[in-house]
Amino acid sequence: MRNVPYVNFAAQFAEERQQLLPIIEAVFMRGEFVGGPAVDRLEEEFALYLGVDNVVALNSGTDTLLLGMKALGIGPGDEVITPPNSFVASTAAVVALGAMPVFADVLEDQTIDPDAVRAAITPRTKAIMPVHLTGRMCEMDPLMALAERHGLAVVEDAAQSVGSLDHGRMSGAIGDVGCFSMHPLKNLNAAGDAGFVVLRDPGHARRVRLWRNHGLIDRETVAEWGTVSRLDCLQAEILRYRLQRLANVIERRRHNAARYRELLRGLPLYIPPERNYAFDTYHTFVIQVDRRDELREFLAGRGIGTAIHYPIPIHLQPAASGLGHRPGSFPVTERQAQRILTLPVNQFLSDDDLVYIAETIGEFYR
Repeated sequence: MRNVPYVNFAAQFAEERQQLLPIIEAVFMRGEFVGGPAVDRLEEEFALYLGVDNVVALNSGTDTLLLGMKALGIGPGDEVITPPNSFVASTAAVVALGAMPVFADVLEDQTIDPDAVRAAITPRTKAIMPVHLTGRMCEMDPLMALAERHGLAVVEDAAQSVGSLDHGRMSGAIGDVGCFSMHPLKNLNAAGDAGFVVLRDPGHARRVRLWRNHGLIDRETVAEWGTVSRLDCLQAEILRYRLQRLANVIERRRHNAARYRELLRGLPLYIPPERNYAFDTYHTFVIQVDRRDELREFLAGRGIGTAIHYPIPIHLQPAASGLGHRPGSFPVTERQAQRILTLPVNQFLSDDDLVYIAETIGEFYR
């Protein structure tokens, strides 16, 4: 029996060890751990990668959502439309600001449904938050048109989609705010928590830079009440190195996804189709299947690691009980939550691994 892990950090370190260890050693030799040139250079390099002007490095993807929306003035009395099938951070950030999350159901490919967004807009709506789940971007053209028509901001949750494209436009670089997570599980990953926020308005970027460091404009002067959301220099240098390798990581993941499409053809499962105007980066590779839990147990018994992103929709979480939703409120999301299964797609899989996974799935359905 083979052992195919869902993620493989050991393989990543083995591949990078020779180059990465001297980078880490140099940080300790300099004794620069918080702020400074390393973070500045990373922000410049990531801005160049995205083709934007204003990138601020923060200490988590969640903080990019919080401070990005705060810069837009989102707070009590405002509504933010977002999908209920995301990781909880997107909705939790809205709640943390005192605003109201308003959910809109999703399409078959798990991205937010523009028609559902249109139906959810009220006079209190302040922003639309599309979530580019799995490395697959939402349909941005109709969402941006809705935002323009109703005078709304667009906050892109691009935590899972660094490098993805929609009609040639970079994920996180289309809306008013773009929020990225560099959590260890992401395609561009730190050795801990990290995040980038893209802000179209340079004034918003200046304020977020203040807020991430207690609102200090110098060591003695506090211009605004802030918080602590600084990116460590060690993470900055790791991300600078890995940003140079990101294109190769994405290429390998896209290759694995393409092989899955070949190997799984004809089996009773659904894979969202590729779109000729989009470029998906496969942070995850999600299939939709009947008897999902049985299949997952079957794969685990044969040494294949899988995950579910996410088994309980946000609107059905205990924390969301006060929002007034119940089973049946968002039927597409709820149906998918019973059927989605995330297969390994990491860049260290061999072709033999992919064949083994596909053959094992085929064995289960036979």
